[in-house]
Amino acid sequence: MFAKIPFLIPLLFPKQLWAVANTDKKIYLSFDDGPIPEITEWVLDLLDFYQIKATFFCIGDNIEKHPEIFRKIIAAQHQIGNHTQHHINGWKTETSKYIEEVLLCTKKIEKHTKASQHLFRPPYGKIKTSQAKVLLKKNYKIVMWTVLSKDYDAKTSPEQCLQNVVKHTRSGSIILFHDSWKASQNLKHALPKAIEYLLKEGYQFELL
Repeated sequence: MFAKIPFLIPLLFPKQLWAVANTDKKIYLSFDDGPIPEITEWVLDLLDFYQIKATFFCIGDNIEKHPEIFRKIIAAQHQIGNHTQHHINGWKTETSKYIEEVLLCTKKIEKHTKASQHLFRPPYGKIKTSQAKVLLKKNYKIVMWTVLSKDYDAKTSPEQCLQNVVKHTRSGSIILFHDSWKASQNLKHALPKAIEYLLKEGYQFELL
């Protein structure tokens, strides 16, 4: 998968959010697959140190398993998004089942929050047109990404993970990391260095 989304892809899927157009060096940091013990908490501590906010696309099953960590994300006033109940692949799932997975995750999220949550990111970035149409009708905002760190990829070195972010981030970029054990080695190397670099370059971290 590309570290930077080719410009044609957003044109083919214009109803999905790939970037947030601006000229003010505003960027959008996001994390998929949590909440996970130790890893999500490490991310939260790092974000608190730098006083920046991010969006966490959470798996419903992980919310059920680790509600205390999920509540820490909320308490720190980060943004919450939906990543399905069991991290399923939309291309391999019937539309009705896929929608059930999204709605179930929403219920898990709203059990701990007062506000309705309608940000959604499809696992693996794989979602059928039929699935997207239903979710859009239900007022979900389907959030993709501009810059993929590839922190989850064992073939990506920690330094390459960092370079994937710093080389491709521009104003409006949505940056994707993962707060998971699989990504942890690359994440722990790249995330603090990327934040340092981007802050020095004058970027502002905003919520979606």
